[in-house]
Amino acid sequence: MKKIVSLLFVCAIVLTACTGDQGPMGPAGYDGIDGEIIASSAFEKTVDFNANNNFSFTQKYGFNVSEFDVTLVYILWETSNGKDVWRMLPQTVLLDQGLLFYNFDYTQTDVRFFLDAEFDLNLLGSGDTQNQVFRVVVVPADKINGVDVSNLNDVMELNNIESFEIK
Repeated sequence: MKKIVSLLFVCAIVLTACTGDQGPMGPAGYDGIDGEIIASSAFEKTVDFNANNNFSFTQKYGFNVSEFDVTLVYILWETSNGKDVWRMLPQTVLLDQGLLFYNFDYTQTDVRFFLDAEFDLNLLGSGDTQNQVFRVVVVPADKINGVDVSNLNDVMELNNIESFEIK
């Protein structure tokens, strides 16, 4: 029994005391250039939709966006008990005239907010077209796995976003 304990003790010392050469340098940081940590970027934009702008508005980001980044857009839907309520686009509204859609699309250089409907958009009232507030959040695609992107607060918390630039 003493020999087994002694043998185990010697094996434990030998295995824990071994060291090897330092491994090779790891790859550069996420951007593959200089190890820079990639952070999420965000901004807020107030838009007036009308016939002159074809019920559409395009906003340049003002920062670099990777081809693998994902753009998420939220609309200020209402204020409840003094707190803003945000909804992820697209959103559909049932009006007397028919369905109205708040939507967006994006490229690597800009994001476009637009209205679409089953009826003539010129029939819309100012409450549906004027002073529409949008929040745009651009996040690296690998940072949204498992996140409820429909919840703006979850996206902000995950990406350490504390404030929005107003454009």
